[in-house]
Amino acid sequence: MGLYSVTVYGFVNRDGYFSRHKIIEVDKKLKHLRRHSLKTIQSKDGDIIDCIDIKKQPAFDHPALKDHKIQMAPTPTYNSVKEDTTPTKSKPKTMKQRAEGSSMIVTSQVWQKSGTCPEGTIPVRRIRKRDLLKAHSIEEYGRKKPSFSHRKVDQLNQNLESFLQLQNHSKAILFTDGYRYLGGKGDLKVCNPFVERDDEYSTAQIALLNGAYNDFECIESGWAVNPSVYGDRQTRLFIYWTADASKKTGCFDLICPGFVQTSNEIALGAAIYPISIPGGLPYIINIYIYKDPITNNWWLQYGEKTNVGYWPPELFEAICYNAESVEWGGEVYSTRVAHSTPHTRTQMGNGHFATVYGDACSVSRMRIHDNSATLKIPEWVAKFSDEYYCYDVWYMGDYIEDPQLYYGGPGRNPMCP
Repeated sequence: MGLYSVTVYGFVNRDGYFSRHKIIEVDKKLKHLRRHSLKTIQSKDGDIIDCIDIKKQPAFDHPALKDHKIQMAPTPTYNSVKEDTTPTKSKPKTMKQRAEGSSMIVTSQVWQKSGTCPEGTIPVRRIRKRDLLKAHSIEEYGRKKPSFSHRKVDQLNQNLESFLQLQNHSKAILFTDGYRYLGGKGDLKVCNPFVERDDEYSTAQIALLNGAYNDFECIESGWAVNPSVYGDRQTRLFIYWTADASKKTGCFDLICPGFVQTSNEIALGAAIYPISIPGGLPYIINIYIYKDPITNNWWLQYGEKTNVGYWPPELFEAICYNAESVEWGGEVYSTRVAHSTPHTRTQMGNGHFATVYGDACSVSRMRIHDNSATLKIPEWVAKFSDEYYCYDVWYMGDYIEDPQLYYGGPGRNPMCP
């Protein structure tokens, strides 16, 4: 028997049995997602990109967005917010200066080598049938697992730690809170961590959060290696959102309705290249998530100039006003973290600990937008690691032009058995 075969009852793969009902539901879902495709692009990496009519994109299947009018571009006065150039330790370099010095090289997407989507459409990575069939349910496909820690925390620290202590999730991050945040930004070094099992993933992201530990709202973007969603172990650009700590809402990319895309150049979930390797050039993606004060839409900007789209305020109850916390760093999902033995071998970053800072994965040019008129370096930050001997984090904030965050680790090792 091959990988898949049809029986009189349904669909069988090496992992078990798929009912005929599930096959029908999956086919119906996939047909629904592709119904407004005006052009198809076959990427060299195996992906299929559908160019979908922008006015008929998946976002508008969300009941709260039934009569939503697309905002094609951010409010101009806000989109032009500049970085604070007041010297602190020394004046930070601009992205242009960094590129000219070959210290950072911005990545691209693989599918762009094979074609472009016309104006009036958005590129949507086609979900593979086999990946959707393997999901526990169609509704849960592409959503994070909402497992929470039962560790007791001091009442005064409960809000501070609320976003951090999740079971089956291991983080190594830098975070800031204490203000009303209207934006977060950073340059993420692009790596390709080893992911041991198909139901595990490793990500690097910038995240903005608001709410209680068991019901928080979150929007985030970065890169991910996520076999259960993407069907392979390529490093891919992703977004994620949830309005209830991933219990019933939210998903990666455009898998569920919610995020409104406006760009015809960037495909969420598509593979990115080149990838940084230890000792080689540091390739990066630049991510900026910011709130439009006129429409309250949360915009995602990629690569300093491309506004990919936005999360409408109708999706949320709290973060539609502001975020309470901003995070930068890495996350690993596995059922074999958080004091599990044996620990997963899934890597964070590129598998190097943060203290190997010349080769470890990193985030640079970290900025926040609070109540001030400019983007600025956070005045207060703290680092956090769930499992310091498995994945660690190091913040270099003194005696350099611009603070740097290093994070990562190999997972299972002699200190993390």
